[in-house]
Amino acid sequence: MRARGLREQVKPGRHEAGPGRMPGHAVVLAVIAGLSYSTFVLGHFLNPDLDLINAYVSELSAVNQPFRAVFNTGDLVTGVCSVLVAVTALARLARRSLARAGWTFLLLFGACAIGDAVFPLDCAPSLQTWCALREQAQQVSFSHQFHAVTSSFVIVFGVLALFTLSLAARRYGWWPTLARWGRILAVAEALCGLGTLLLMIRGSWLGLMQQVQIGILCAGLLVIARALHEDRVARPSVLAAGPARRCHEPER
Repeated sequence: MRARGLREQVKPGRHEAGPGRMPGHAVVLAVIAGLSYSTFVLGHFLNPDLDLINAYVSELSAVNQPFRAVFNTGDLVTGVCSVLVAVTALARLARRSLARAGWTFLLLFGACAIGDAVFPLDCAPSLQTWCALREQAQQVSFSHQFHAVTSSFVIVFGVLALFTLSLAARRYGWWPTLARWGRILAVAEALCGLGTLLLMIRGSWLGLMQQVQIGILCAGLLVIARALHEDRVARPSVLAAGPARRCHEPER
């Protein structure tokens, strides 16, 4: 019944033979991206002095914090893997406007995750009073200031990637897992983003909300990986021939 309901949501005449077949290593990269982005969970054990209920998650990878390399590497690996998956999808899969937009947003998400790793915070303002005072006096480095930009756009592009890929899945009849869960995760992530803004004003529970946000993005990356894997398993012969057939079709 669930599969039938999903098919009925695809408009008549929109169902495609398939988006194309992603190589197996791209699926593995998507899984790695989702898992490596969850390194913040280790912060409860590696940096117990930091109050992760109220502190920014980014403070785990601040320059003067212990085990920062673990969390910094997690962001970097996620970013690189996401970019590689997106580039592979743009090169290998069928060229439909919504799908192209979704993979482009995933690429930008990955670029911003790399930015988080390249531009870490100087210190942990929730833990160190002198750091908070330097922030207020704008006496922190460019890296510290720019980190707020990359962290914000990670959320924005993550939401856009999940939502747009979900729309593509529903419109073209591709990726049932993405069609079912992508939009739900995108809406949940957007609502958590609004909650984070409110908690920034309140000044408490911010870290917990950010952990929920990052957890949703991890789930989104794993959903993308599962959707690509299911396509490889379910329709290998059709998907392998699909792009060659559709390359001469007009854009829908």
